[in-house]
Amino acid sequence: MDISKTIAQLKKEPDFAQKVGMILVHNGVVRAWSRQDRAEVCQLEVKPDKEKIAQLVKEYEQKPGIYKILVEAKEGIFTPGDDLLFILVAGDIRENVKPVLSELLDRIKSEAIRKKEVKN
Repeated sequence: MDISKTIAQLKKEPDFAQKVGMILVHNGVVRAWSRQDRAEVCQLEVKPDKEKIAQLVKEYEQKPGIYKILVEAKEGIFTPGDDLLFILVAGDIRENVKPVLSELLDRIKSEAIRKKEVKN
């Protein structure tokens, strides 16, 4: 996902200016170390459940003040520094947008993404 282009496209929607006062973006990348034991990671194999992600997006777009949510979850084998997961949440005010990004991110990571680290 090209964040700048995606936001520019979103801003072209006719009701954007009336409904959006904040856009938050998450750009998850492959770490060079394991969260479990800090061991060096040379590759990460990722398999997103795109159907589950779509369900979660639909659920969270119903929250108060949320205009639109866009998610791109990449699949395959990646190396440290590679982009993996983009989440864009557009909504009215920060009190509505911030918790949605946080909760949605946690749920996508725990419920809709499987990953396997390849350590050195």
